[in-house]
Amino acid sequence: MTYDPNFHHRRSVRLKGYDYSKAGLYFITICCYRRECFFGEILKRGKRQIMSLSKSGWVVQEGWFEIPLHYPEVVLHEFVVMPNHIHGIIEIVDSVGANKHSPNYHEGARANIDSPLQLPNTEFKSPSKTIGSIVRGYKIGVTKWHRANTDIYNVWQRSYHDHVIRNERSHANISNYILNNPSNWDDDMFYKS
Repeated sequence: MTYDPNFHHRRSVRLKGYDYSKAGLYFITICCYRRECFFGEILKRGKRQIMSLSKSGWVVQEGWFEIPLHYPEVVLHEFVVMPNHIHGIIEIVDSVGANKHSPNYHEGARANIDSPLQLPNTEFKSPSKTIGSIVRGYKIGVTKWHRANTDIYNVWQRSYHDHVIRNERSHANISNYILNNPSNWDDDMFYKS
């Protein structure tokens, strides 16, 4: 099929006219290519369902927690790896603490950035401070690891979903959704058995 701009045109899903480098909270969802379940599986533990990460899932999680090493204006909030997607809240701030780094412990995700599965640390600091550049850098890092260490070539679907969090109530609802996502896997819009 040849390219037809009327048929193949993709409309932007970004909020028109919004400055995505602006300080604030952003709810991000990134899906796997073709919604394949690369990152692990949901296991039933009594009445609970928990996410059991594969090696790919661990790399995806650790890569997320390393975002502030590359983007010091970022503070990470709640985050979850699901079998075929991730959800996370990224906060862009003007400055973070005395040394402009986010805390090592991320309360919502209950993980420590000092884990032994960290991706190699580099001194790269992005000149761009937009949500798009942060997500792009994250996706590139995870994809490079997968291409070097697995037979997975396409890790992510094109683009990502974002939602600008505008108030405390919305933040609380989204945080609750992220933390309870494994328990609600069977009803998740990205569910794939």
